[in-house]
Amino acid sequence: MPANLPPQYFETERKLRTAKTPQEKMGILEELLAIVPKHKGTEKLQALLKTKIAKLKSSACLRPAIARHGPSYLIEKSGAGQVIVIGPPNAGKSMLIKALSGANPEIGEYPYTTHIPSPYMMKYENVQIQLIDTPPITPDCIETWLPEMIKLADGVLFVLDPGSEGAETLFEALLLKLRERKIELVSENSDIPAEKQLLLKRTLIVANKMDERPAAENVNNLRILFEGQFEILPVSAWRGDGLKELRMKIFSLLQIIRVYSKAPGKKIDFDEPFTLKRGSSVLDMARAVHKDFVEKLKYAKIWSKNKYQGQMVNRDHILEDEDVIELHI
Repeated sequence: MPANLPPQYFETERKLRTAKTPQEKMGILEELLAIVPKHKGTEKLQALLKTKIAKLKSSACLRPAIARHGPSYLIEKSGAGQVIVIGPPNAGKSMLIKALSGANPEIGEYPYTTHIPSPYMMKYENVQIQLIDTPPITPDCIETWLPEMIKLADGVLFVLDPGSEGAETLFEALLLKLRERKIELVSENSDIPAEKQLLLKRTLIVANKMDERPAAENVNNLRILFEGQFEILPVSAWRGDGLKELRMKIFSLLQIIRVYSKAPGKKIDFDEPFTLKRGSSVLDMARAVHKDFVEKLKYAKIWSKNKYQGQMVNRDHILEDEDVIELHI
């Protein structure tokens, strides 16, 4: 029986000639496997493609383990916090980062376009938040350096394509693989003890590609499966749906507040707030302004959205988001 391969197969096959990394080749081969018509005449071709994919997965994941020193990456934190973006192949991570940041990460028509971690800045109102794009993860392959990057980040954005086949099962498998590497993803509002901040990571689950019909139909399955554990945020990076709420959720994920410093007799600069951990006090604010203020601080005045209008408060007073503080030394 003839294979009767469509023209799209040969166009995609030509990409293999210029593919350089195992991840890129793997992605193209998986795309070819999806294009191949499923009938008896293509059984040998399907088996050949599957064998090549398996060999590439093995070489991509085992080589760093065999080497004495595998690659490692450390991206210095910038802005109000660092959120690492992870997810399986073709979930649309890079497209989502482009939509959130306005930057131009490499976006391909095949999986594994992202090979190394790359930082981008997302603006939320008057603060910048750092997003780290990463190579895709699968139950068979997680880059050796990625768990350490996740542990050091302030939060995790886990991007899924709910319209893909077996999305729920894949998500569960990936959660298990991360647990094997001593990483437990928890809900965005979880209280994390200081001694477990490297192991428990607050996480947002993003159901991307909601502009596609299968995703819209299947996202409820994810919500039912993980009810009480994670909130599933539906978005469309391509169409822009849900991005405003997602930015707000990412800011909330960091559990920080913005505080404005007011010099006596001068106007307030609302463009460059100090960012502090939620639960910070006036004393913490003084320390952020200048280390000498900690010992010299006599009192502070505070202005807030609903309660305070220039009242004096002590150094232990707990601050809230967008409080204005006038320090007196």
